Amino acid sequence: MCGIAGAISLKGLDKNKINLCLDLMRKRGPDGAAFKPISFGGKIVTLLFSRLGIVDPTPQSMQPFTRGNLTIITNGELYNYVELRRTLISFGHTFSTKSDTEVMLAAWQQWGEASLNKMEGMWAFALVDTAREQLILCRDRFGEKPLYTWTHDNTLYFGSEPKFLATLAGRKPQINERQIKRYLVNGYKSLYKKPATYFENINEVPAAHFIRITATQKIQTICYWSLSYDPSQITEVEAIHGVKERLINSVKIRMRSDMPIAFCLSGGIDSSTIAGIATKEFGPDIKTFSIIDDDERYNERTNIESQIEFLGCSNHRTQTSTKGFFERLKDLVAYHDMPVATLTYYLHSFMSEAISEAGCRVAISGNGADELFTGYYDHYSFWLAEMKNKNSFTDLQSDWQKSYGAYVQNPVLQDPLVFFKNPLERGHIFLNSETFNAWLHDPFEETFEESEYSNNLLRNRMLNEIRHETIPVILHEDDRNSMYYSVENRSPYLDRDLAEFLFQIPPELLIKNGYVKYLLRAAGTGFVSDNVLWDKRKRGFNAPIDHLVDRKDKVTREHLMADGPIFDIVRKDKIESYLNSDLTDNSFSKNLFSFISAKLFLEHYQDWNP
Repeated sequence: MCGIAGAISLKGLDKNKINLCLDLMRKRGPDGAAFKPISFGGKIVTLLFSRLGIVDPTPQSMQPFTRGNLTIITNGELYNYVELRRTLISFGHTFSTKSDTEVMLAAWQQWGEASLNKMEGMWAFALVDTAREQLILCRDRFGEKPLYTWTHDNTLYFGSEPKFLATLAGRKPQINERQIKRYLVNGYKSLYKKPATYFENINEVPAAHFIRITATQKIQTICYWSLSYDPSQITEVEAIHGVKERLINSVKIRMRSDMPIAFCLSGGIDSSTIAGIATKEFGPDIKTFSIIDDDERYNERTNIESQIEFLGCSNHRTQTSTKGFFERLKDLVAYHDMPVATLTYYLHSFMSEAISEAGCRVAISGNGADELFTGYYDHYSFWLAEMKNKNSFTDLQSDWQKSYGAYVQNPVLQDPLVFFKNPLERGHIFLNSETFNAWLHDPFEETFEESEYSNNLLRNRMLNEIRHETIPVILHEDDRNSMYYSVENRSPYLDRDLAEFLFQIPPELLIKNGYVKYLLRAAGTGFVSDNVLWDKRKRGFNAPIDHLVDRKDKVTREHLMADGPIFDIVRKDKIESYLNSDLTDNSFSKNLFSFISAKLFLEHYQDWNP
């Protein structure tokens, strides 16, 4: 895990700007920094790198790394480098390091772009091929590692964070005000529905794509992988065995590290299964880290304690608090280069901090399980709609009432047959957007859109979440929070083999006897405490805004209502009235956090001088 940046231009980059950028990259890579200009076809590609040593942290593995006519800078990890190295040696390759970076380059030498199909990992890399006179910018399948581009004054800049591009260009990009409004009105699930960022003309390399740039400045964007629903005849026993086998292997290869590892542990099945596999299969005395909030909707203490006792491992717990909220959020927003998307990721930053203070360089989390195994409230209702022709349909509705139906708060989803009655209903996703739109001086109009990837309602919803709605946000927030504390985050559920297998399984096997994520629970048997394994309540990693912000405090209210650029977009009187409202509704609590986060972002931008 590291920081990368660079540019392709006619004249190369100013040395002072390079040094300023390398200094900014220090959080992503505190273990050293370097840069290298490379010429081809009358152009100069400058590669910048800051190092966070995880695998083979020796000087020989420092980047930019050159092998033959190839030079690379990469952020992330190639998890199957051990197996790939063995294969490449059989083809006659020799290696001077034990790093995954050298294996990645050797694989590219052997197979070129086809090597991407053989790699399992997370990455964002820039690769210069002087023989073919081309620059390759590539991002991993799910988009775990960020990579931005910006073309300005005939120079293409690229890097892990927008601030790196701005520093190399010596110019502040313009705010994308439409993205601010999109966030405030439609929420975090709208942010990646369209190819937009919070800055005009700064774009992300799409997940599972690479960009090829030639010396003549010809640019091609190429998709090298796509997850799709391809059902096959799989029995329940085969499905459970297949999930278990693939998940164990995914955890195994993601535990490859020369640095200490931490496990993020909530009270849910996702992170508990990962921690359980690590302990029961591989035997280390693992370190786990948790966040505790006393609100009954989010309090996971009992489940966490049950899993800790079951595994016999250590656990560090952080309690939510209003102390230092604005100062901490201000720092996070500045580092994120955008508003922190949800209150959840404000809380997550405490976990990253605790992991770093404990001396761990790697954090393993349960990201992606909800999207792959049916973990959301609406998944159950979409599943019911798909089961409408089953003889047991009445019993299936009863099962819902005894599980998610007993806890769902979203008014649209309180009817288990909502999608049976209207398959196009999506009002639960941009919930209360009309209310939030009334905050704005100029209304923001953007209706919900859903891409069509499958004619199966549930699978199509899940693929939209993976590609556009939840996974991109989760991965961005996890990357920034962990990198702020120089910690690498790994996600075993976001494994190609596991994901492709799960999207072959017929939908009737995904939920059983009122249990969502049934296949994960069944595969997790023996790895997870029964209290957690068969808990039907969904426990989100969250907290109400009032546990973090004291709205009755005079200083706090003055802070929230202080003049600033946010009030060029948002009506001050509406916010003042909102502060006196009942925010027990989760949607309203989330939106007050969004306002605060956007306010701090615009104030940071106003003072930012790259």
